[in-house]
Amino acid sequence: MADRAGESLVQFSERLTGSAAFGTLFREGMDLVEETAAYLDGVGRTEAKALDRAVSLTYATESMRLTTRLMQLASWLLLHRAVKEGEMTLSQANREKTKVKLSAADPGAADALAKLPPQLQDLIARSMRLQSKVRRLDTTIHSPSTERAPIGNPLVPQLNRLKAAFEG
Repeated sequence: MADRAGESLVQFSERLTGSAAFGTLFREGMDLVEETAAYLDGVGRTEAKALDRAVSLTYATESMRLTTRLMQLASWLLLHRAVKEGEMTLSQANREKTKVKLSAADPGAADALAKLPPQLQDLIARSMRLQSKVRRLDTTIHSPSTERAPIGNPLVPQLNRLKAAFEG
């Protein structure tokens, strides 16, 4: 099927925000934000009070990093949901996403994390997996589009060689 003049290729990246995979990722991210907030305001607060001083400092640091990471991820997800809903274009989202830091607040050393309550460790690990998924999707969605040259008939060079062989 030949390309018609004036038609452009449909970019897969522009369709990703409307996909079921994005919807699943969005829900996963928002659920993790809610679950983390509930933990830190409830059970986590009680667990933090029971920790010794050194681990308590690690708990405070890591809970702040976790919250920061999740807020950046939620911002990215909400921005791309706006694209899905038609509230902004992908190019507008690309400009706005520069305010979102997808590498924000990486966790501290593994040995320090191992001393934290198990539920906080789980929330940190899940947030890191979510961050990894969002980074991959971000790379796919916002990678510079490569305009491909129209592909002609691949048989033409072969036919030209045959023609030249029989004429010469």
